[in-house]
Amino acid sequence: MPKPHPPLAVRCAVALLLGLGALHSAPLQAATSTQAAAPAGASQRLAALAEQFYSGYFGLFPLTATENAGDPAYEAAFEIDIAPEHRERERALYQRTLKALAAIDARKLGREDRLTYDLLRYEAEERLAMLAFPSHLLPLHQLDSVPVRLAQWASGNGSQPMKTTANYEHYLARLQHLPAWIDQAIANMEQGMATGVVQPKVLMQRVQAQLDAMLPADRAQSPFLAGTRVFPEAVSAEDQARLRSAYEATVTERVEPAVRKLRDFVAERYLPRCRDTAGLGALPGGAAWYRAMVKDSTTTTLPVEEIHALGLKEVARIRGEMEGVKARFGFEGELNAFFKTFSSRPELRPFHEEAEVLAAYGKLNERIKANLPRLFERAPKAPLEIRAVEPMRRDTASDNYVPPAADGSRPGVFFTVVQDPAQYRVTGMTALFLHEGQPGHHYQMALQQELAVPRFRKFLWYDAYGEGWALYAESLGRDLGVYDDPTAYMGRLFNELHRAIRLVVDTGLHAKGWSREQAMRYMMDTEGSEEPAARRAVERYMAWPGQALAYKVGELKILALRERARQALGPRFDIRAFHDQVLGGGSMPLSMLETKLDAWIRQRTHS
Repeated sequence: MPKPHPPLAVRCAVALLLGLGALHSAPLQAATSTQAAAPAGASQRLAALAEQFYSGYFGLFPLTATENAGDPAYEAAFEIDIAPEHRERERALYQRTLKALAAIDARKLGREDRLTYDLLRYEAEERLAMLAFPSHLLPLHQLDSVPVRLAQWASGNGSQPMKTTANYEHYLARLQHLPAWIDQAIANMEQGMATGVVQPKVLMQRVQAQLDAMLPADRAQSPFLAGTRVFPEAVSAEDQARLRSAYEATVTERVEPAVRKLRDFVAERYLPRCRDTAGLGALPGGAAWYRAMVKDSTTTTLPVEEIHALGLKEVARIRGEMEGVKARFGFEGELNAFFKTFSSRPELRPFHEEAEVLAAYGKLNERIKANLPRLFERAPKAPLEIRAVEPMRRDTASDNYVPPAADGSRPGVFFTVVQDPAQYRVTGMTALFLHEGQPGHHYQMALQQELAVPRFRKFLWYDAYGEGWALYAESLGRDLGVYDDPTAYMGRLFNELHRAIRLVVDTGLHAKGWSREQAMRYMMDTEGSEEPAARRAVERYMAWPGQALAYKVGELKILALRERARQALGPRFDIRAFHDQVLGGGSMPLSMLETKLDAWIRQRTHS
């Protein structure tokens, strides 16, 4: 379930993967095409349990149901998932699931059912383990929070549908719960202040600016009223008048006072008690907490020291490849000096308006789509749209992808951050779109929704698999004919270098005691980034400990599995069939993906 959050590299990736260490979770039993079907009783009990888990989980996290599944059954529901009693209900769900799984003889299950069984067990065990840590005491950071999410959804351009009268009523029902969530968040932060579990000061300064943006001097410009400025045609004039009045009353009497209360609490009481340190390791029990988050994000038991060392090796390898590409530009100076030339070449910043950036992505998308059948047997049914991130989030958001609604009512969307069109460089656009659009996140997440598997598997998300696939997708640009331009390929290398740097910086911040400034300096010295970009990146890693590790760990595993298949199958290796195997079971821990691919290789070898 979603969290309530290149060919040239193959030769090096394989060598690196050999030392990645033991993968988390007991391996699946190897399955073959001749495996007997499970007895109906065991299979049916598992199917019922899987459906109970789907309903139970999304019942606890209905906003996630809207964002990741687009399930209309949860469209009006709201849970204060940071409340202690909610955490106990969550704990009970995982314990019930594990108890029910123990009563099913997994040895009698067929291949797909066994995968469902193992995924259910992994989910329940991992989420139960994470409840040991007080994440609820840190309910706000600059990348995501319930107030920001609801403010974003109000326009109808986000995950919450705003097309019918019922949609508007459902969103209003959720909005009316925001004051109670804010009261709980303040109580949690007060407890965090008493126990030393508080956010870094700089992150909360960003949050304060977001809260300020939710309280404009002209109430009519409130982001929570965005959907009432222009209604869709499906909403009658009578309903428009009624809804506009109800929204204005809710925002005026309940929402704005609550947001102002939260803003004042953060500014006057919480910020002075926030810490100057940057990493999770500075908190009570922070070292163990970070190790758990690393395990959760990478789905491995890789020691933090090994990940840090892997990052340093990958940084050195990628910079070495960049030295070779640099020669194609006729530049003879040092690599860092070469990096700086990219910010001084006006032809790399051809845009004047946001619409021009979006149009350029649209043209790139058409070029990529024409060649995707070379590499993939199937394409998602859901369309992909390209949009700019709304102004409220421009200063803190990263480019991102939002999956389509399972019922087809919402497309997959690639959101790009365009702060200043005149400064938007074309260098990284190709690799970025391959990652966030297609065949990256859109292929992985939209195709997963189409699988004939239990509903909970359609919306599973593991960072190492999902982000690993998206980073791997960047490497396919040469096969798709979009890296012929050395500038675009250098953009790919910049992106890959950035992900390798994350291994160093994330572990440096949270396990080695690096300061925010030390991490920023490493990024600026290693990839030539400007101070604002380095600041945003480092503050992201501060807010999401461990998440940034998943990209490289997952990409290297997929590359290693591809090379393993190529070596074993020789001329019988089919890249389209390989990709279908990687994507064909949906998101899973890396250990399960490895077992799945090894079984496929054996089957192809002996068929």
